[in-house]
Amino acid sequence: MGIFGRKRRKSDDADDLDVGVGETAPDAAEAGEADDRARTEAPDDADDGADDDARRSGPYDVSEAPDDGVARMDLGSLRLPVPDGSQVQVEMDQASKAVRAVHVVTGYGQVTVSAYAAPRSGGLWREVSQELADQLRADGAQVSVGRGEWGMELSAVVNDVALRFVGVDGPRWMVRGVIAGPQSEAARAPEVLREIVRGTVIDRGDAPMHGRRVVSLTCLARDAHTRVREYQPVVHRLRLSASP
Repeated sequence: MGIFGRKRRKSDDADDLDVGVGETAPDAAEAGEADDRARTEAPDDADDGADDDARRSGPYDVSEAPDDGVARMDLGSLRLPVPDGSQVQVEMDQASKAVRAVHVVTGYGQVTVSAYAAPRSGGLWREVSQELADQLRADGAQVSVGRGEWGMELSAVVNDVALRFVGVDGPRWMVRGVIAGPQSEAARAPEVLREIVRGTVIDRGDAPMHGRRVVSLTCLARDAHTRVREYQPVVHRLRLSASP
């Protein structure tokens, strides 16, 4: 069973906004990464971001989004699934009132998904992940590089926090997901991250953009609360935090 709720029928919306949220825990895969702290390059078999075959089960370009009944919060460029029992934190720009980032806080860690413009040739995730590994090591983190569902994955430990990064190359976009949580949940957290990324729909748009540019979330902060309320069965609460 997946960790996501289904969309509610409109007739259910009127009277039950205070209904509690299910706390079903996902069946998570055990982490199987080999410790590779000494290397910055990915293993030879850790391919670039996923090809079309690997993405058949998600994440999805908007042109291929499935009608699967999964509740997704529509943030314009991202349609993000929210696991049962999660909290949603919306980071907003105080000046423009636009949403800068959305964080999904699960029982296993905080998940952040971001989309970036990418060249048609793909391969951006491999470049970015190697640079990210270098930066993490420069900051004193213990870093492991391994292969996951879509190719290269990074694991890192910073003090008491365990991080897992995944990336997927799509048609003119790259999506990156990260989960940060306690080391005690490091074995189960990656599958929570993968399932959120797997269910994400990306709408890059047709406008020309330089590679690596973040694809902006087009939802305004004033709309975010309304959009979360539409998915109340899978969202415990919303906390808006103004950016510094």
